[in-house]
Amino acid sequence: MKAYVFPGQGAQFVGMGKDLYEKSELAKEMFEKANEILGFRITDLMFEGTDEDLKQTKVTQPAIFLHSVILTAILGSDFKPDMVAGHSLGEFSALVANKTLSFEDGLKLVSQRAEAMQKACEAEPSTMAAVLGMEDEKVEEICASIDDIVVPANYNTVGQIVISGSVSGINKAIEKLTEAGAKRAIKLNVGGAFHSPLMEPAREELASAIENTVFKKPICPVYQNVTAKPTTDVSEIKKNLVAQLTAPVKWTQIMKNMIADGATSYIESGPGKVLQGLMKKIDRKFPTSGV
Repeated sequence: MKAYVFPGQGAQFVGMGKDLYEKSELAKEMFEKANEILGFRITDLMFEGTDEDLKQTKVTQPAIFLHSVILTAILGSDFKPDMVAGHSLGEFSALVANKTLSFEDGLKLVSQRAEAMQKACEAEPSTMAAVLGMEDEKVEEICASIDDIVVPANYNTVGQIVISGSVSGINKAIEKLTEAGAKRAIKLNVGGAFHSPLMEPAREELASAIENTVFKKPICPVYQNVTAKPTTDVSEIKKNLVAQLTAPVKWTQIMKNMIADGATSYIESGPGKVLQGLMKKIDRKFPTSGV
C-alpha cells in the first residue's frame, strides 16, 4: 500500500518548482492559475526570489502547497494513493491529493491560513524550539511545569520534538530541558508559536473559511495531525483541520500508524526530503522515496 506524505513549512528553497513550470504544460497552467488566485506572482518569488522573500509565512505556505500538489497532478493516472498525510500545512496538500478539496479551494484556504497565522504572530512575540534526545513524556512534563505558555507542537520523530510558546516560556523551557539532559534544545528561526494556544485568533479565522468551503468525500483516508488516525469522514476532517492550528502535530504517531495499517512504501511529494528523513529514524529499512 502506498502512503503519500506532504511536507510543511521549512522545506522551501529558492528555485523550487521552476523545473516543473518549464517542463510541464499542466504545471505551468496551475502555477499561472495560482498567481491569479493569490493576486501576486508567487512564481517570481519561488523561482527568483530571495531566502527572505520565501521565509514570509504568506509566501512560504502557498509555495510549498503549490510545489506539492503540482507534483502529484503531473503524475496523472500514475498517482494512486492508498493513504495520505501532511505535516502541518502539508495536510492541505494531502486533502487536495485525495480529492477532498479542489486545487483552487485548497490554495485559497492555505493563503487565508498563512495570513491569519502571520497576524497572530505579529500580535504577540512568540517562537519555537527543537528538542533532541529526550523522551516525549519528559518534554511534556517539563513544558507543563513552566508558568508561561509553552507546549509540545510537533512530534516529529523518535527523540525529536518541537515546542512552541511565548518567548519567555521557550527560554525557560530550553534552560530546564538542557538541565534535565536533553541532547540539544535550540530556538528555531520562525515567526511565531505555531500549533500553540497563541494561534487561537488564527484558528477562529480559519474555522469560518473552512466552514464556507466545499469538502468532498476523499478517494482514500487522510491521517490527520490532531488524531494521527485515518478518516474519510468530511465533517471530522473539517473539525480536525481547524483544531490543528492550536494542537500538536502527531507526526511520529502518524508514521507508526501508517506502517501498522499496512503501508509498504512512503512517498514524499514536495520540496526536499525532510519527511523521508523522519521516517528513517522510525524504521531505517522502510522504503521511502520522493515524487
